Amino acid sequence: MSEEPEEPKEEKAPESSLEQQLEEARKKAESYLDSWKRAQADFINYKRHAEHEKLEMGKYAAGQLVLALLPVLDDFERAYANLPPEVKSEWVAGIKLVESKMRSILESQGLKPIEAMGQPFDPALHEAMMHGNGPEGIVVGELRRGYKLYEKVLRASQVIVGSGENGGPKKEKEEKGKKHSPPSEKTEGVSE
Repeated sequence: MSEEPEEPKEEKAPESSLEQQLEEARKKAESYLDSWKRAQADFINYKRHAEHEKLEMGKYAAGQLVLALLPVLDDFERAYANLPPEVKSEWVAGIKLVESKMRSILESQGLKPIEAMGQPFDPALHEAMMHGNGPEGIVVGELRRGYKLYEKVLRASQVIVGSGENGGPKKEKEEKGKKHSPPSEKTEGVSE
């Protein structure tokens, strides 16, 4: 009698159990890898965002200093507009040089004047102080110049907006070429 060796039936069960465990371990590893990749991508995005914010803050950090210096530019403009005739031209040229240097330093820091005269009134750039003769909705006078620091409005222009009334051709021509006198010192300290 020949006996055939019996194949153990139990050995196949552990083999399939090991395959299942291996497959589960692979799934877990893939899941961990995906989670790690997402976390790494989130970190890279965070780093980019933080760097961008840092650059933006640096860009506008001087904003308060520039804003504090704008009244000095306003004073220069008022002084030039009201020069008495007996003032020596050499002295005026020296003062204009000082003003020019200050303006160029501020412009190198990102300061730009807002163009207002003849432009349509824009409440994001202009602060309407009164109505005057001229085309409706068009800036016909500038009481105080406004400025931007890079693309952000630092100080809105205080303007006179046309009401649509004509004051006659002579008066309208005068107003187009004439800059209105600045407001009193009371409004000078007002800031946004």
